[in-house]
Amino acid sequence: MFFSIVIPVYNRPQEIRELLESLKNQDYKQFEVIIVEDGSSIPCEKTIDLFRQHLNIHYLYQKNAGQGFARNYGMRNAIGDYMVLFDSDCIVPPHFLTILLKTLKERKLDAHGGPDAAAEDFSFFQKAVNFSMTSLWTTGGIRGKVKDPAKYQARGYNMGMSKAVFLATNGFVDPNKGEDIEISIRIRKMGFRLELVEEAYVFHKRKNTLGSFLIQSFSFGRNRVNVSRYHPGAVKLVHFLPLLFLLGSLGWAILSLIYPPIFTIGAYIFGFWTCCILLSATIQNRSLLTGLIAVLTSVGQLLFYGAGLFYEGFRKQFID
Repeated sequence: MFFSIVIPVYNRPQEIRELLESLKNQDYKQFEVIIVEDGSSIPCEKTIDLFRQHLNIHYLYQKNAGQGFARNYGMRNAIGDYMVLFDSDCIVPPHFLTILLKTLKERKLDAHGGPDAAAEDFSFFQKAVNFSMTSLWTTGGIRGKVKDPAKYQARGYNMGMSKAVFLATNGFVDPNKGEDIEISIRIRKMGFRLELVEEAYVFHKRKNTLGSFLIQSFSFGRNRVNVSRYHPGAVKLVHFLPLLFLLGSLGWAILSLIYPPIFTIGAYIFGFWTCCILLSATIQNRSLLTGLIAVLTSVGQLLFYGAGLFYEGFRKQFID
């Protein structure tokens, strides 16, 4: 048994069904699946029972402790040499494990992170959110596309580590506040080799509404600061760009009241950026509607991420 696939789940039986269906269709078959029910009030055990004839699957339950600690519980009970971590809202392409196994051996990796993408059958909104999370015009393209794979910070929805790495690190130290980024930094500091495997992508079928996406973006901003509590310097210049976007937007609105020509200058700059978002998202998804929604989600993501970064930065500086 080489791979142990560990999946935390919380009140999402339908999501886990789609994920398990995709794992059933993997062309590489030597793996086990460990589902960790993290204190759910809507358990998924009956859903899991549907796949026991097709998968080597184990169902564990713990009181609600957060996804990071649920992953730890699953990895402690894994028997594989290498553990692959997915979120329950992911769908895995059939060749994923074959590609990952080949890459791990060729590049002699101890750990990896992979990107996420939107499948053709995703909704317009899901495709727009995926664009907002991955585009050069919003995140700088750092989520799944980096020039140096060795600098990638893995995300919990699609990452993995060898048994040796897990034993050396003792897994995640935070339940759900940037725990994946924290362990990525710690893995490298301990001398292990973690890289992006761009070909090992998953389809991330987020169930967000606009409201929940904005709340999540606010949390992402807070989480980045939280990681800096463990690793000073974890907040880089690129992470301040959403805060600059927020402050710039507020400044533009206030100064326009004082000096109206400022409004015109800002409108040209903002208009150019939104046109780039609209054009890129429309072409990428072959849908004007997705492009229009992507403008809304991109603006909201940057504003709320910046607000979260500011809020948690203030707490860290003056309250902690």
